[in-house]
Amino acid sequence: MSSRVRQAEQSYIRTDLPKVSVGDGVDVQVKIKEGERERVQTFSGTVIRVRGGGTGRTFTVRRIVQGEGVERTFPTNSPVIAGITVTRKGRVRRSRLYYLRDRVGKGTRLREVLGARGVGKPKKVRASKPTPPAPAPESETVEVDAQ
Repeated sequence: MSSRVRQAEQSYIRTDLPKVSVGDGVDVQVKIKEGERERVQTFSGTVIRVRGGGTGRTFTVRRIVQGEGVERTFPTNSPVIAGITVTRKGRVRRSRLYYLRDRVGKGTRLREVLGARGVGKPKKVRASKPTPPAPAPESETVEVDAQ
């Protein structure tokens, strides 16, 4: 792709959304138009695929509704997306989680990355010893003989 195309694309890429990666639990707020009214509906699930780059980047979210698996693919830079909330960070070892389609119940759970990007429990930080205050700089005084 030429640099001119990338430069033109740059203005359309959304920077207000968090980075979404495979294995993350997400809540995607989607704008839905019903007649003249517009409302926001949340689609919650696990990201099973991220593909593309630039303005063509998409991610697929999977969830189980009444025992049936439902997958929905969202264009990352679409104005239809009102917002994305990362609810949990999943620790995965592959880029496509299609194997989740064959699993049900607790088999669909993924390991969680704790303390990542403000999601989950924060890591404990050990308190360090307080540093002594630095000595005050000595000011030079000049004595003037008054004669």
